[in-house]
Amino acid sequence: MSTPERATESTDLSHKTLRALTTRQERRLTNYLEAQFLEMTRGYKKRSEPTTHLPTLPLYLDASRKILAMILQIPPIDPSSSLRTAYLLRLTNDVLASVPGYLADDSNIPILLDWLDDLDQAWLIILQAQVWDPENGPVDLVIDAEDAASGTRSSPVTQTERTRLRSLLIGGSTTLEEWLSGAGRRPERIDEEEDGDDLLENLGVQDRFDELFWRTLQELGLGGSILIPSDEDSIMCEPDVSMK
Repeated sequence: MSTPERATESTDLSHKTLRALTTRQERRLTNYLEAQFLEMTRGYKKRSEPTTHLPTLPLYLDASRKILAMILQIPPIDPSSSLRTAYLLRLTNDVLASVPGYLADDSNIPILLDWLDDLDQAWLIILQAQVWDPENGPVDLVIDAEDAASGTRSSPVTQTERTRLRSLLIGGSTTLEEWLSGAGRRPERIDEEEDGDDLLENLGVQDRFDELFWRTLQELGLGGSILIPSDEDSIMCEPDVSMK
């Protein structure tokens, strides 16, 4: 993200009284996000057709970044906090499942790693129940005593959601590694007998790939490193078209 990973000083936002979305606001937001997800999924499925609006990976990531920005602005106040988590889980699954459908061009890899780093930071924000300020970055949520007494609260990400996230990140990282090893590369690059590690090293991004999702994994208690996945961890779903 272009903004700081964590605000180092208090901002006015931290002293504002945050409220959960109203029923009307939630309905409008849900309708908007559903339309954006549907448009992105359609563009991906038609990526090889001349009429698609998402023929390349950078364009696909740009579309997903707009969704990410909107999800982060959902207030981490119950019951809206669970909506923010559910939509980011969905976006994470969709993107990690769709990236291997594009070619792994040299120019695409740094762009992808930038996006994955943004996703990593986004998950840290949600796991720490922070507020996202587009201008200042993440800000710690402050619920004063009066609001707490009136029932305002922010529930943490559930264990089920944390387990789902862990599976997505570990399985997705394995899939990306396989994609870089040849499945998503142009035939002429495969003939050069350059494996995924060579490609990353030549681009100078091997360390960045090795540190995928390190913030989130550390927050999940995995020490910031990708573990060898089980068959269950490796399962990736097709991009969703609606909320479960």
